[in-house]
Amino acid sequence: MTMKTVLLASAAVVLLGTGAANAQKIPVGHLADQSGATSDVGVPFGQGVADALAYINKNGGVGGTTMDVETVDYGYQAPRAISQYKKWSSGSGKVAAIQGWGTADTEALTGFVGKDEIPYYSGSYSGHLTDPTGKGPHGSKPAPYNFFYGPSYSDGLRAMLMWAADDWKKKGGSGKPKYVHMGANHPYPNAPKEAGEQLAKELGFDVLPAVQFALTPGDYTAQCLTLKEAGANYAYLGNTAGSNISVLKACQTVGAQVQFMGNVWGMDENAAKAAGSAANGVIFPVRTAAIWGGDAPGMKIVKEISKVSDAAGTAYRPVHYVSGICSAFYMKEAMDWAKQNGGVTGPNIRKGMYQKKDWVPAGLEGVCVPSTWTETDHRGMDKVNLYRANVTGDTGGSVDELVKAGTIKLEKIATVDVPRKPEWLGW
Repeated sequence: MTMKTVLLASAAVVLLGTGAANAQKIPVGHLADQSGATSDVGVPFGQGVADALAYINKNGGVGGTTMDVETVDYGYQAPRAISQYKKWSSGSGKVAAIQGWGTADTEALTGFVGKDEIPYYSGSYSGHLTDPTGKGPHGSKPAPYNFFYGPSYSDGLRAMLMWAADDWKKKGGSGKPKYVHMGANHPYPNAPKEAGEQLAKELGFDVLPAVQFALTPGDYTAQCLTLKEAGANYAYLGNTAGSNISVLKACQTVGAQVQFMGNVWGMDENAAKAAGSAANGVIFPVRTAAIWGGDAPGMKIVKEISKVSDAAGTAYRPVHYVSGICSAFYMKEAMDWAKQNGGVTGPNIRKGMYQKKDWVPAGLEGVCVPSTWTETDHRGMDKVNLYRANVTGDTGGSVDELVKAGTIKLEKIATVDVPRKPEWLGW
């Protein structure tokens, strides 16, 4: 069953379960990448969001009111996202909130959602979206209605660089370790580039010229030879897993001995299977406190949510799916507060995001990492969980089989406290 089919089926279930008391539904937009350059991770994340919203509707909605969710695949094309936003933000059907996706489109819409007062929960974790007032020293635009669940790309990279500096010492490395930023020349991989390179210099790294590779899979032998010739020790992979897999395989082939560090979208269980032994040892941030198969209390609800699109309950869900659930539930609880405090409007939902400190949505204890947003700082999370992908054998089976056999394992190696420095706000 395709994701689009599942979403339509979920919507049908929601509509059938809606009574006369819920005639006045809450319109919610959901932008997803099901077919574009980042669909490798966009599909599981979007499915997590869609399943969570359908589950919420089947279990009381927002204080007894059903959400009317419209999911649109925009193919990771910013113009299409902007066009869709114009439909959602005008007329009597104006949405109360949006679950969005990419960096290019989210950043392009920041001014619009602020003006229209529509809370926008993105799959982009660009540091530029964390400054609600626009007073950050690096000239970020005001983003009062932008929220995301997880560490910013910049803070995720900072955490990995702090880990890498310690790792170099533990390995007994001599001289300065060499660091390189890798990714497409695109707002998403570029978002943390300057922040990462500056901190790398402060931590004693020798920063090499950035190496570009496209957001889509390809032959990246040349890039890997560049890394090998330059003697790079640590490399940040700024793209999603799909193209990162190509880099990992090419670098394994040419013998480039580099410690790769992916962004939150740069590695997952599916990518570990696809890359095989080339993925072994990749470090990346995981936004949740638990991954699929864990025994955290909140995994019980996560498993129930998964049955929305997998009635048999047998699908293995990668880390992005679980993060999508958290994103949806933070929005839902802010809506709950809004309904009790003047109505489910954009300004009230925004206020709802500021009501709790170290907040975990009810029922998701041990799954979602405690997060705090304030009127002056939308960096919801400053503790970054770092994981290592371990691949110990042939990856020819299903992800579920490989994880159960221990052939693929995501191993938590550290939790890094990233300083909440004022000068890093919006950057």
